[in-house]
Amino acid sequence: MVAPALRQTPGDPNGGKQILAADDIGRILDRIAHQILEKTKGAPDTMLLGIPTRGVALAGRLAERIRRFADIDVPAGTLDITLYRDDLRRGGALRALGPTDLPQSGVDDQRVILVDDVLYSGRTVRAALNALLDLGRPAQVQLAILVDRGHRELPIRADYVGKNIPTARNENVAVRLVEYDDRDAVILTGGEER
Repeated sequence: MVAPALRQTPGDPNGGKQILAADDIGRILDRIAHQILEKTKGAPDTMLLGIPTRGVALAGRLAERIRRFADIDVPAGTLDITLYRDDLRRGGALRALGPTDLPQSGVDDQRVILVDDVLYSGRTVRAALNALLDLGRPAQVQLAILVDRGHRELPIRADYVGKNIPTARNENVAVRLVEYDDRDAVILTGGEER
């Protein structure tokens, strides 16, 4: 498979380059949904919990694809991690608390698949694990990521990866989704010209 060419993206700050378009994201989510069905043997006792912000939309899209592909309802919800972040003490920008919206079954004895847009240091996932374990005792926790950009600071890996995009530390991967932005795209900004 040939990687999509980097395309200059109008309207993005810092002259960002589009590395995934809407069609690419759609194909990636189709593949992850099929992988979830295969790896979980039909997704019994499984729920998807999106990590705000864009992980929530991605979890909903994955649940819809699973329903369409296999006629299986996998509940999707939201897991707010704000109070579990390790950067709160650093005096960074404060973030308002968001809702945690769990499916009715709760997390006990369920396979929980955490869903997020970008995996970088692993600190967001660590916060999500802490928040999740305060809600109950899942049978298993898995991780689905749209983009893995490397540079891990914690020993965390994703079970389902849409696209590995090696980056420099001074680069940024921005995921745009129509639920929050004007289009679906993944944009690379910063760093040296390639």
